[in-house]
Amino acid sequence: MPILPDAALAYVGVQTELMDAPERVEPGAVRRYAQAIMDDDPAWWDPAAAPDGVALAPPLFPTHMFRRPPGTPDPLRERADNPDFDGSGATTLALPEIAPLRGWSVLNGGADIELLRLVRHGERVRMRARYASITEKPTSKGPIVLVVVTNDYVGEEGDVIARLSRTYIRKPA
Repeated sequence: MPILPDAALAYVGVQTELMDAPERVEPGAVRRYAQAIMDDDPAWWDPAAAPDGVALAPPLFPTHMFRRPPGTPDPLRERADNPDFDGSGATTLALPEIAPLRGWSVLNGGADIELLRLVRHGERVRMRARYASITEKPTSKGPIVLVVVTNDYVGEEGDVIARLSRTYIRKPA
């Protein structure tokens, strides 16, 4: 018996506007990120070690540039007293909630990333999120719905730097 409401399919293709990261690629943030991932490649801080003479950032750095701007409310703290809040939907970066799936349980179904180039120190990064697909899939435990959200990270010239696709497994609670 199908569980995917037809109305949910209307969300496929819905996307955000291009959003600027709060800061440009900043050397101090790159240093802390490189230390956190334990990658001592000198290209992350020394322009002479980088191919075109401009220091770079590690490959996944752009995906961590989009943080809550200072002075804005913390979406998790705002819902801390709600016993029904499960944490889902708090970080969708302006994508609308899929109303027909409201209240359904959410599991992480994994992520894929396509890396097209590294970002340079001082570069502005933008991002656009969109619902790439919503499909139903049979399993041995009954049907599930797979929601794929794709984030395109875009450089200053409009080129795609990286494409991150996250899969969410949804099922009626």
